[in-house]
Amino acid sequence: MKSKLKKSYTPWDFLDDFRSKVEGGDKPTFAGEWPTVQEMFRITHYRYPDRACFTIYEPDRISLNYTEALAKIKAVARALRAKGIRKGDKVAVSGKNSPEWTVAYLGALFANAIVVPIDYQIKNSESDLLVKTAHARVIFIDEEKYYHYTNERLGCIEEVYSLNKSVGNYIYDLDGPEFEGTDADIGRADEAVTEFDTAAILFTSGTTGDPKGVMLSHRNLTSDCYLAQGTPLLIFHTDKFYAILPIHHAYTMLAVFLESMAVGAEVVFGKRLVVQSMLRDLREAKITMLLGVPMLFNKLLAGILRGLREKGPIVYGLITFLMGVSGFIKKVFGVNPGKKMFAAVLSKASLSTIRICICGGGPLAPSVFRKYNQLGIDFVQGYGLTETSPIININPIEHYKETSVGRVSPGVDMKILDPDENGIGEVIVKGSMVMQGYYERPDFTAEVFTEDGYLKTGDVGYLDNENYLYLTGRAKNMIVTEGGKNVYPEEIENEFQLFDEIDQILIRGFVPDKRQKSERIEALVYPAEDFVKKMGLMKGKVAERVKEIITEVNTRLQPYQKIEKTTVLEEPLEMTTTKKIKRGSAK
Repeated sequence: MKSKLKKSYTPWDFLDDFRSKVEGGDKPTFAGEWPTVQEMFRITHYRYPDRACFTIYEPDRISLNYTEALAKIKAVARALRAKGIRKGDKVAVSGKNSPEWTVAYLGALFANAIVVPIDYQIKNSESDLLVKTAHARVIFIDEEKYYHYTNERLGCIEEVYSLNKSVGNYIYDLDGPEFEGTDADIGRADEAVTEFDTAAILFTSGTTGDPKGVMLSHRNLTSDCYLAQGTPLLIFHTDKFYAILPIHHAYTMLAVFLESMAVGAEVVFGKRLVVQSMLRDLREAKITMLLGVPMLFNKLLAGILRGLREKGPIVYGLITFLMGVSGFIKKVFGVNPGKKMFAAVLSKASLSTIRICICGGGPLAPSVFRKYNQLGIDFVQGYGLTETSPIININPIEHYKETSVGRVSPGVDMKILDPDENGIGEVIVKGSMVMQGYYERPDFTAEVFTEDGYLKTGDVGYLDNENYLYLTGRAKNMIVTEGGKNVYPEEIENEFQLFDEIDQILIRGFVPDKRQKSERIEALVYPAEDFVKKMGLMKGKVAERVKEIITEVNTRLQPYQKIEKTTVLEEPLEMTTTKKIKRGSAK
């Protein structure tokens, strides 16, 4: 089902004022349908030169406006050009979220290079593999790994630059000297980058074996920035985005860093995914746009509900009732009374300035979605893959559906491949945001595209008559029961998101009789540490409570979905840096 671009006003109409084949003057221009990333930054700088751009509050508040940021970006680009970096060369960037990271990223693009963001939390051997696979000539690295790359050259790396001035041989810092030169040193006309050139190579989860580097063009990234706003999702230059998830990941890179840059908003960088540190940033920076993963929003909500329960059953019952009334009014009449009704609750949780919360990166329980909206926060969720830049669905604020991952974005052609009798099948997509392919792996690329050019997402779901997508799970995680029923673990795992006693749960199939191929359902449960400490030495009580929760959830499931085996884990399951359980880590 294709979502067509509307002829009425769209959030990217202003680009017409800058679309020209004639260069000259102070006004930036571009030729083609979509600007490159560097053209997008120049356009935003022209529109909002004095607006805050990149800010960090820890350990001290440091902020760059768009003019200051552009000067730093050009300095990095000049330095890279002076070192011989040319169009198509790869520049790796790895480090904690910071203004330095974004300046290095954009500096590489301004030098006409291809940027390769790398997860700084993975092992050195894993990041070495990715750097070598991408053939990166230069790497910008955080202080923790600086000496590793200066002492252990990988052959392809010619220059190692630190993102932190406390380490020697740094390329720049926010208060340091600019590199000499002029804008003419940044690039040459015969090396001009177009929207169809590769801008970034992003490695998907799974860093050993055969890494898959997703090649995203400038067109992929910038079109996704603008089209995602057409669901509609109203973003303003006065907004403040919070970058707390790792910025190398497609979700944060596009939906926070590049999206804010597209409209002239500000990005505030959080360095630690620790609730207390995060709440302080939200309060001090007066954040308006909070994007996160289910685990983050579950923890925030659990803290709010815990505080309400501590007020006693009568107060808790009254507030719960009022939340239901607030949610009903918002859903039915489009009026949001919750912001005023629960102002004190939101203020205590440091959420009073939040305008919109967006959840992505994994399935969210509808009950969590509902409770945030009941509290007066415009809470939506979206969907996408690294291979789709990533956003292809977003729930519109004025007409959200709690069990859906959102309406198909403008410009996205989405279909369901081989749907069953319920309309459920694999989700496939076409559009300007779909990747160019996997870097130097035509075999991997061929596997994920249909003959008529649709990307196979690997996710299973269905579309309703209003073009909203509902996901049921990942095709490769599907469990086939004895009765031939298809069970998607993610659907069952969603039922456990509001139980404080459980930190991690993984649903998988097991075969009780090797002579039969049919599977039954097992739950691997890692209890929350606070709950275990509360129980002390009474381990039996922990297992007993887990069993009670499993029994409660089983009553809500279909007969073929019921959990038959439960294993309580003593060690947590391995997770990605975006807080998804690595299913392959379960023994």
